[in-house]
Amino acid sequence: MEERRYTAERNDLMRIDKFLSEKLPDLSRSYLQKLIKEKEVLVNGQPVKANYKLSLEDHISVTIPELKEPDILPEQIPLDILYEDEDILVVNKPKGMVVHPSAGHYSGTLVNALMFHCKDQLSGINGVMRPGIVHRIDMDTTGSLVVCKNDFAHQSLAEQLKDHTITRKYHAIVHGVLKEDNGTIDAPIGRHPVERKKMSVNYKNGKHAVTHYRVLKRFEKFTYVECQLETGRTHQIRVHMASIRHPLLGDAIYGPAKSPMKLQGQTLHAKILGIIHPRTSQYMEFNAELPDYFKALLGKILFAPDWVAMNLLFSYMDFHLCRNYRKRPAI
Repeated sequence: MEERRYTAERNDLMRIDKFLSEKLPDLSRSYLQKLIKEKEVLVNGQPVKANYKLSLEDHISVTIPELKEPDILPEQIPLDILYEDEDILVVNKPKGMVVHPSAGHYSGTLVNALMFHCKDQLSGINGVMRPGIVHRIDMDTTGSLVVCKNDFAHQSLAEQLKDHTITRKYHAIVHGVLKEDNGTIDAPIGRHPVERKKMSVNYKNGKHAVTHYRVLKRFEKFTYVECQLETGRTHQIRVHMASIRHPLLGDAIYGPAKSPMKLQGQTLHAKILGIIHPRTSQYMEFNAELPDYFKALLGKILFAPDWVAMNLLFSYMDFHLCRNYRKRPAI
């Protein structure tokens, strides 16, 4: 059981359910409503309804019951191992694989595969659902990811992530042609104010986020780029590139809903991962080769017939027309 306590400030004078959704973004709105209904949310020591409007200096307490975690079983799933020793394991994650179990994904994950490969030699800091996991990449993002075999390694890598000293370079294909050869996007990222499962550039409630990008090759309608993370927010590269009107090709959440190339999610690959080894203190860098689909896609775009290029352009234009229409003020 976990208890969270807050005191309402001037910018918190809103409905209690909205306040909680901003303070506890990892919990769904329906679950927060359930907590309120079950009187697990108290204001000044008293239960309230979801429409209660907070007053200045109200004292809010939220009790979050412990969730019963399902048994996660080892599974014999092949791993593309880039490096392994007694402390760490670096894998090249394939497209479509979820990193750790979550609702709806209790098997076929990277964790299931790691439990079979490493047996009981995985760090336990992140609990039974995330053994060995110190960072993660999205299901449809491919590439390098470091796994910790013990708590000593986990603590070291977690500190490096906190200090932003880990090198993380991603390769991506984005819509449109970037004019600058390189640039930096410095914009805070937080939950989308309306679509809570999405992230967005959020100057009010977002966390500091910085992405550096560099053009690798320009095509007629696309750009092949390298993106280096300075911070590591959820969906950071996808949100940042979309914010400058260059969403990732295949990204149906932050870009055009339809892709004429029938892609499975965003074209994003974690290519370079550089860390200080937790035991030797030596810098190590790992390079995950581009997956076959990515290489084929680059060739297809380079030699794309006119009809493919036109379809891609129309999808891109439709996305921005819809986006601009949503921004128009009501008459």
